[in-house]
Amino acid sequence: LGHRTVWHVAGPPNWVDSRGRAAGWRSVLEAEGRVVPEPLVGDWTASSGYELGRRLAADGGVTAVFVANDHMAMGVLRALREAGRRVPEDVSVVGFDDVPEAAYFWPPLTTVRQDFGELGRQAFRLLLHRIASRDGEPARLVEPELVVRESTGMSP
Repeated sequence: LGHRTVWHVAGPPNWVDSRGRAAGWRSVLEAEGRVVPEPLVGDWTASSGYELGRRLAADGGVTAVFVANDHMAMGVLRALREAGRRVPEDVSVVGFDDVPEAAYFWPPLTTVRQDFGELGRQAFRLLLHRIASRDGEPARLVEPELVVRESTGMSP
């Protein structure tokens, strides 16, 4: 979408999900030769997203934000709106998890969806195989899906 870089509102560093999402964000920016801004760390709540979103809103150079979960993204959206920064015209926002409410945020949130049902089925199959044969079956990657809604747009 033409953004020079993407800022990141991360979850707590002691959570494996947070570390994985931050590592993925960083590796894509580095592979593309983009500047990797220092991530802002929240606690998975909308209120922490709001506080960090206020900091992002104050920086006119911020045009795209990847938020580690949809609840923090909700706070970021509100902070941007209150600061007069339009989403997606001025700033694109992408969340993670595709919580049911994400389609009802304003604007509706572009987010990453994981198939938790398939993850659970795969984990159970691996467990059964391990119990039956005592050797590990190779795990298969369950690909996430980008759900494009209305919170992302071209760089201003």
